Amino acid sequence: MTDPVKSQTDPRVIRTRQLIKTAFVDLVQEMDIEKMSISRIAERATINRVTFYLHYRDIPDMLEKMAEEMIEELQEAIKIPREQANAAIDPEWKMLVKLLEHIAQHAKFYKVILGSRRTPIFTERLLRLLTDMITQRIESQGSDSYGARAGIQKDIAIWHGSSALIGTIVSWLRNDMPYTPVFLAKQFALLHRKELGEQL
Repeated sequence: MTDPVKSQTDPRVIRTRQLIKTAFVDLVQEMDIEKMSISRIAERATINRVTFYLHYRDIPDMLEKMAEEMIEELQEAIKIPREQANAAIDPEWKMLVKLLEHIAQHAKFYKVILGSRRTPIFTERLLRLLTDMITQRIESQGSDSYGARAGIQKDIAIWHGSSALIGTIVSWLRNDMPYTPVFLAKQFALLHRKELGEQL
């Protein structure tokens, strides 16, 4: 029986999945997903169909697994080391900077899968991650937050914060990232300082 942990870390598996991912990103810029075939993905990835099926059942399974990998990579990227968690700099602000830096480092992938309306699964998964981040932020402030004092419902504050953040990220990508991750994070924090009670 194949060890799933070993297979995930096997360099050959990682390399093949990267080839498939790159092929998919290239093809998504040329055609709708509905018109995409496994044969075409395999051909672009310079592998055969049998190899594709060793990794994914079909295209929907490939999208699901790629979206899962994207979220795992983002969660790893935004981790704050314990020794920095209690530092003077707001850890939530640090997480946003790390998130934007990761997106910038993998700009081609994120430009295609977030900047395009052809792959909603990736946007939906990212929105879920951002919603969790905003929820933790608001809940950590409790009744002391501006929103709570102003009588803003928590769910409305979460919808607003997560939608504003994903909209900002998508627009940043579509405009070829004219600002650095740090500058964009500072601007976003300033915009939401009053609502989220942030002290920069």
